[in-house]
Amino acid sequence: MTYHRHSGILLHPTSLPGPHGSGDLGPASFHFVDWLVAAGQTLWQILPLGGIGPGNSPYMSPSAFAGNELLIDLARLRNAGWLTDADIAPDPLFRKERIDYPSVRPFRMSRLRLAAERFFADARKDAHKEFLAFCKDECDWLEDYALFMALDRKLGPYGAVWQDLPPDLAQRKTKALREAARSLAEECNFWKFCQWCFDEQWTALKRYANDRGVRIVGDMPIFVSAHSADVWAHQRLFDLDGNGRPRVVAGVPPDYFSATGQRWGNPLYKWEEHSRDSYQWWVERMRRTLKLCDIVRIDHFRGFESYWEIPAHAPTAIDGQWIPGPGQEFFTELRKTLGLKSGKEPGSFKILAEDLGIITPKVTALRKAAGFPGMRILQFAFDGHSGNPYLPHNYEANTVVYTGTHDNDTTCGWWGSLSEQEKDYIRRYLGIDGNTIHWDMIRAASASVAAVSIIPMQDVLGLDSSARMNRPGLTEGSWEWRFSWDQTAAWHAERMAELGRLHGRIPRRKADENIPLAH
Repeated sequence: MTYHRHSGILLHPTSLPGPHGSGDLGPASFHFVDWLVAAGQTLWQILPLGGIGPGNSPYMSPSAFAGNELLIDLARLRNAGWLTDADIAPDPLFRKERIDYPSVRPFRMSRLRLAAERFFADARKDAHKEFLAFCKDECDWLEDYALFMALDRKLGPYGAVWQDLPPDLAQRKTKALREAARSLAEECNFWKFCQWCFDEQWTALKRYANDRGVRIVGDMPIFVSAHSADVWAHQRLFDLDGNGRPRVVAGVPPDYFSATGQRWGNPLYKWEEHSRDSYQWWVERMRRTLKLCDIVRIDHFRGFESYWEIPAHAPTAIDGQWIPGPGQEFFTELRKTLGLKSGKEPGSFKILAEDLGIITPKVTALRKAAGFPGMRILQFAFDGHSGNPYLPHNYEANTVVYTGTHDNDTTCGWWGSLSEQEKDYIRRYLGIDGNTIHWDMIRAASASVAAVSIIPMQDVLGLDSSARMNRPGLTEGSWEWRFSWDQTAAWHAERMAELGRLHGRIPRRKADENIPLAH
C-alpha cells in the first residue's frame, strides 16, 4: 500500500484571534487557512465542534450533533442586518491570550438572542426559506436539541439536569413533549436559528479550506455527556437507572496523566441495544460529523474493544473494570451503511483512531482490521527503551504522529519538566543540543515514516506551559488558550513549508490535494 504524506496543524477555532473574547468562524479562521497554505499544510485538525459542557470542555457537549453557538461570527450577523456596530462592540475586559468564559458566554449569547429576534421580525423571505430548509433537513436531531436546550434554560443555572424535569418530560411522554414544544416554541426557534447560523458559517469556512487543498480533521468523542439531548432523547441506548441517571460511568484507569485514573462521568452505552437497530444512532452521528469534516478522529478508540466501567458512586476511576465493547461488528456496520470502503481499499481513508492509553494486542488487532491509522505521540517516546512504540524508528507508515495532543503539555513546557538524564537521552536519540526543542521535535515528526504529521500550533510558536490547552483530571482552567497574530512571523510558515518539501509532505500535483492518505 502506498501512502500519500501529509502534514497539518492542531488548533481549535476557539484559540483563534478575534475581537469578541474567543476565536470564532470570522475572518481570523479564513486567515488561518491562508496561513496553512503558506506553511504547506494540507490538514487542519480541530477538537469537537459541539457546544461546551462542564469545565468548558468540548468533550462534554449537550449534543453530539449540534455545533457550538459560541463559534458564530457576530460580525456576519451584523452584515446580515440583525446586529449593529454598537451591538458587537467588544467588551474592554476581553483578553486576547485567554478566554474568560464567564464574560464571553453571556456577551455572545445575548447578541445571538438579539439577532434571532430581529431575524424572525425580518420580512425578507430568502433567509427564512434557507432557515426552514435547514430545519427540515436536520429535523432528526434538531427538534430534540432545540427542545432540550429550551427546557435546560428553564431548569436554571444551579446545576439541575434533565433528570430533574417533571417526570412526564424526563420520560418523554408524548403529550408532555407536545405541550412543551408549543409553550416553548419561541425559545426552540432561537436554538434552531443558532444552529442554522453555525451551519452556514462553518460550511463556508470548510469550503474555503477545501478549495485551497486543506482538509478538516474533526474529532468525535466516543462518549457523550449525561446531561445532553442525546441521552434524554435515546435513553434506551444508555446504561441508566430507573431515574434516568447513569448507573455506571466512563473513564480510564491510572495512567500517564493521573495516578487515580480519569473519571470522566459520561454514561456508558447499552451496546446490545445499539446492535439491535444496526447502530442507527451511531450511523447518523458519523454521517453528521463527516458532513462537517473531511476526516474523523475517533477519540478513545480502545473503548470499542473494551472500556473502563466505573460505578457511578465511585469518586475516582480506580475501582473500575474492563467490559467488552462492540468490536469489529460496529465498524463493519458503519462501513456498510455509510458506504465507506474498507480501510485496505483505495480511496478509503476517512477515519483515524486515537489509540492512546492502555493498548492491548486486541485493540491493535481491531484497529488494523478496520484499516484505520493509529496515533503516535513523541512526548511519550523517551523512556530509555529502544522498543518504545512511540519512538520514530518503530513506526509503521499507516500512522499519524504528533509532538503532543491537546491533553499534553506544550513541547517547551514538557522539556522544562524533564530531568537532566531524560534530556540527555533525547539529545542523543535525536542528535540535537535541545536549544530549540520544539523545532527538533517537529522535525523528527515530519521526517518520520508516518504518513501524517500533525503539530499543535503552540509548538510551532515555541510556547511554554501557559499555552497548554487541557490538563486532564482538572476541572478548571483548561480550554482557554488563544494566540494572536503578533506571535507569528513569516518564518514560521516558511520553516514549516521547508520541512514539508524536504520530507515529501506537500502534494506535488493539484490532484493530490483531494485524495485520501492511503490508497
